[in-house]
Amino acid sequence: MVKLRLKRCGRKQRAIYRIVAIDVRSRREGRDLRKVGFYDPIKNQTYLNVPVILYFLEKGAQPTRTVHDILRKAELFKERTSS
Repeated sequence: MVKLRLKRCGRKQRAIYRIVAIDVRSRREGRDLRKVGFYDPIKNQTYLNVPVILYFLEKGAQPTRTVHDILRKAELFKERTSS
């Protein structure tokens, strides 16, 4: 099963997170299937590759709770229901 989850990057006390599609059995820093965006909690910036995220969601990927909240703030689910 594939999940959309956060992968920690950056330096100490200055974390940024990549949003990745990754196999459930992989650890947090494990090898990802595809990078689909990033999230910077300090600057509150988000970049999302929307077509790729929608592709993985259509194939059955489950976002974690945090990634789901990020996608909801970006109003991604409104786009999904209207198309």
